[in-house]
Amino acid sequence: MKKTVITVVGQDTVGIIAGVCTYLADNKVNILNISQTIVDGYFNMMMITDTNNSLQPFDVLAEGLEKVGLEIGVVIKMQHEDIFKSMHRV
Repeated sequence: MKKTVITVVGQDTVGIIAGVCTYLADNKVNILNISQTIVDGYFNMMMITDTNNSLQPFDVLAEGLEKVGLEIGVVIKMQHEDIFKSMHRV
């Protein structure tokens, strides 16, 4: 399994989850876990995904998500799970 961590942050608006999930489904990326919250009008979502079945390499998926973010007005970042864990180790 090739796990990745995806974060989505920005002003809340209609269609954020739909835009991100549609892109992931179109690229055969499976969502394993998802958490989202809205605080004072700001949207924040974190997803754990499995990219094992995707035909796209990691960098293409990450760039595509960034483009989706630009289109819907949020910032989307994708990281390999092991890098995310290393960066956030206490």
